[in-house]
Amino acid sequence: MTKKDIILKVSDDTNLKQTDVKRVVQETFDCIVEALIRGEKIELRNFGVFKLKQRKSRTGRNPRTGQVVPVPPRKVVVFKPGLEMKKRIS
Repeated sequence: MTKKDIILKVSDDTNLKQTDVKRVVQETFDCIVEALIRGEKIELRNFGVFKLKQRKSRTGRNPRTGQVVPVPPRKVVVFKPGLEMKKRIS
């Protein structure tokens, strides 16, 4: 499912214009990204939690050459599904 699919589904279910739904969906995603940039945790009840996790630096290996290369530390976004989502998916 793509963002466009979500917009079409919400538009059909709510009888709102696709352009209005698109603006709301995009603004929602922008808010989530901005909060993550600030280091905040986003908790959506019954859906899940988005948060940043710091990965440590490590040594990796180039698969072509076998050469050992340092991999720098970096931040990654992790998602943990909520209980309601887990129940509905299971």
